[in-house]
Amino acid sequence: MLTNKDAQHGTSAPPSAPPSSIGRATSYLGPGLSIKGEITGNEDLRLDCKVEGMISIGGFRLTVGQNAHIKGDIVAREAMISGEVTGDIRACDRIDIVKSASIEGDLNTAKIVIEEGAYFKGGVEIGGSSSQIGTDLDSLLNSAKKADEK
Repeated sequence: MLTNKDAQHGTSAPPSAPPSSIGRATSYLGPGLSIKGEITGNEDLRLDCKVEGMISIGGFRLTVGQNAHIKGDIVAREAMISGEVTGDIRACDRIDIVKSASIEGDLNTAKIVIEEGAYFKGGVEIGGSSSQIGTDLDSLLNSAKKADEK
């Protein structure tokens, strides 16, 4: 049963429903944008632009579109890569790399799918990590910064 508050925020599922990408807000940065700096947030994000800097969206899904060019590390719950990424990708749940993707950097995740035809150059660490990526944005940023210091 939806309340007026749920209807105002566009929530399509009751609060007790498990989180899913259906009904959740997704931010979008289009192909006409070029960003230099850090992107942080607490919602799903789709990028089709040029980004130079770290991207950290906590326990949410990042989609890197086919026209996107990312230079920097990525931290998210899930990452779907269709474009170009130069930097490390850490996703606690999964990383999906489609055939149009080009990635140079290390991958750290629990599950990974790399389609035939995708370009990948780097190392892969799957599961078994002693330090898990948390969903709290502060812990994600601190974890990423500690990794950069090493």
